[in-house]
Amino acid sequence: MFLAALQRLRKIYHNSIRPMEQAYKYNELRQHEISDGEITSKPMVLFLGPWSVGKSSMVNYLLGLQDTPYQLYTGAEPTTSEFTVIMHGEKIRTVEGIVMAADSSRSFSPLEKFGQNFLEKLVGIEMPHKLLERVTFVDTPGIIENRKQQERGYPFNDVCQWFIDRADLIFVVFDPTKLDVGLELEMLFRQLKGRESQIRIILNKADSLATQDLMRVYGALFWSLAPLINVTEPPRVYVSSFWPYEYAPDTSRELFKREEISLLEDLNQVIENRLENKIAFIRQHGIRVRIHALLVDRYVQTFKEKMSFFSDPELVFKEIVDDPDKFYIFKSILAKTNVSKFDLPNRDAYRDFFGINPVSSFKQLSAQCSYMGGCLLEKIERAITQELPTLLGSINSGKNPTLSSCEATGCGEKPKNRYRRN
Repeated sequence: MFLAALQRLRKIYHNSIRPMEQAYKYNELRQHEISDGEITSKPMVLFLGPWSVGKSSMVNYLLGLQDTPYQLYTGAEPTTSEFTVIMHGEKIRTVEGIVMAADSSRSFSPLEKFGQNFLEKLVGIEMPHKLLERVTFVDTPGIIENRKQQERGYPFNDVCQWFIDRADLIFVVFDPTKLDVGLELEMLFRQLKGRESQIRIILNKADSLATQDLMRVYGALFWSLAPLINVTEPPRVYVSSFWPYEYAPDTSRELFKREEISLLEDLNQVIENRLENKIAFIRQHGIRVRIHALLVDRYVQTFKEKMSFFSDPELVFKEIVDDPDKFYIFKSILAKTNVSKFDLPNRDAYRDFFGINPVSSFKQLSAQCSYMGGCLLEKIERAITQELPTLLGSINSGKNPTLSSCEATGCGEKPKNRYRRN
């Protein structure tokens, strides 16, 4: 059963990963605490991009809300100033951000840490919609270059990172008039590093251009984004006009229709694979927690080795944390099994981490064992190398926990472009 697999996943996390998180205060390094609501939540689709490129119109189109009282407000000027979460509910209603953060059954309770100013800019919309039974959409404020973060009144980039870390699919939307890359957009793509497989680039409002001009704009978009997406295989780019009106005459109508269908199939694939994605996400999180614990253990071990009766503890540790390469902190971790250099955190992050958490407050990993509970390192390694891959394999092979077709997909129809007026 689908629920049995989720229950198993939650048990693995609480028994094998969370104890290590708490022992080595991982949440204070990455600001990423996983709740039960997050483990059981539906797939999240995140819409990012410059202002007035059609993000809200695209959500309206996918949900068929255009020209209804419930459509998201759109316009030529910057219109979306809130983070809007569109989710399933028995009736149409608006949920305030403070209510969403206070409800522990939802996956949004960790957002409380961004402060009351942000919660006033967070709004939820519940509605009875077949697609929303299977997925949650998040519409974001448009990026406006030259706007300072302080003017927003909350840490915009940190909030974006929170949603990026949890999104199953990320649509970065552009239109032909907004292809330039400024500082805020460049920062956004830095935050997307490591999530390239979830990114889809949308060139919206494509029917506003003749075919020849569209080809030039497509090339200009790749030229602008090339320095920001440092991967061998670029993300998939969808070129169309995502709203329910007729395409402009003398444009590539058939191409735009095929692109829409491909995008909807892409969205459906994410929904179908939601359990596999959730297991992979928890495993990736477990790998990061393990590496963090190994690093803290190495810092603690080095500190103890360098301390003598006459040493000043603060000066000794300052030397270690200021120049970890001198003491082979990170190189020694790479010598361990199953540690990739690409998974190592930023060295400077540990200067801040130990500034808040004294090194003397941590035990070495060898001391993190108990007769009944076993060793924390062994448990998390077993979860990463055996338990989670086995759970994923049982899903893919159709063994227990079994998944009937309805339980796997949430039933309901496959998304299709049924709102297009032909």
